[in-house]
Amino acid sequence: MSDPTTDAAPTANSEPLPELLFGATVSYSRGEKVVHPTAVNYVKVVRALHADGFTMAVDLTATDYLTHEHRTLPDGVDAERFEVVVNLLSHTKRERVRVRVQLAGDNPRVASLYDVYPGTEAMEREAYDLLGIWFEGHPDLTRILLPDEWQGHPLRKDEAAGRIPVQFTHTMAPR
Repeated sequence: MSDPTTDAAPTANSEPLPELLFGATVSYSRGEKVVHPTAVNYVKVVRALHADGFTMAVDLTATDYLTHEHRTLPDGVDAERFEVVVNLLSHTKRERVRVRVQLAGDNPRVASLYDVYPGTEAMEREAYDLLGIWFEGHPDLTRILLPDEWQGHPLRKDEAAGRIPVQFTHTMAPR
């Protein structure tokens, strides 16, 4: 078993990822494989992982790294402003793999994973609602947490903090 505090690649009892990762780089973080595809190859890489046994999408989330400092990823790849992170699980291999795709700040767009993992539908809607990331091919890319008339995306780091409080129209009855 590998030490979870190191970034070294596990050596014992760890099967390699499929050879066809379409140019994506692979790194290791806390004993887990991390795949870094481009936005263009994102779905191809995820489909290859699905075919290799990673049949469950545990989580899909996104983040805004708006910063004035230059960031680099493993293998010297320049980081973009936004990042979508997907955690996949293989029950048969008893392994996890994390997929991290970088998206440009001016127009954060990436293909939807809905056709491969239908369970990502609500998670992609949340990333769209809160960060404004557009998932192309999503069946219903509408707001999921905020009111439909809400302007902007509140988790973007350039969004004004405390601008207007969210006004909910329905309240729960006391028990």
